[in-house]
Amino acid sequence: MAKGREMERYRSYKELKKNEILGQDYRIRNRDGSSGIVVIAPHGGGIEPGTTEIAEAVAGRQHRFYTFSGIKSMGNSDLHITSTNFNEPEGLRMVERSRIIIAIHGCREREKLIFTGGRDKFLKEKIGRQLTKEGFEVSSSNRFPGVNLLNICNRSRLGMGVQLEISVGLRRDMFEEISRIFRKQKTPVFDQFIRAVRAAIADY
Repeated sequence: MAKGREMERYRSYKELKKNEILGQDYRIRNRDGSSGIVVIAPHGGGIEPGTTEIAEAVAGRQHRFYTFSGIKSMGNSDLHITSTNFNEPEGLRMVERSRIIIAIHGCREREKLIFTGGRDKFLKEKIGRQLTKEGFEVSSSNRFPGVNLLNICNRSRLGMGVQLEISVGLRRDMFEEISRIFRKQKTPVFDQFIRAVRAAIADY
């Protein structure tokens, strides 16, 4: 989730790194692209299931891609660093050299909806309109505003970006099985979502 939890185990990547093992407890993946856009999933893998797969598909080969993924058999929520504190060095490097950031998150709501946030109002509204056109329910309420300048979604060269919080209800429709770690079988809903977001950012 993009908003801070009451009891974050780790307040920074430095704290997390002291207690968790890279390659055993968590994984960091990134890929460059030809555009100035980066699509990120800072709470991927078992932390917010499905977000890594969604971010990677939105990025495709054209845009930059980054994910910090929990890969524990259990207890991946311990690896959640709130978005305003997220400071894993490779992730920061990726976002700070990009013009536009699209951050993919997962929230716990059972309803099938997407909360849009971030400081890039124009792109946020454009993505929201395209998702609505594709039949998705979109909310721009203050539930997940994502407007803090320290939020990872706003740490681009322009100081703004977009945050998409996808409910667990909708993510369950995107995968045949949204297990804690592996989500290989995507559904037509997944493809529809990816198509909508990529269409909205196509001319960027």
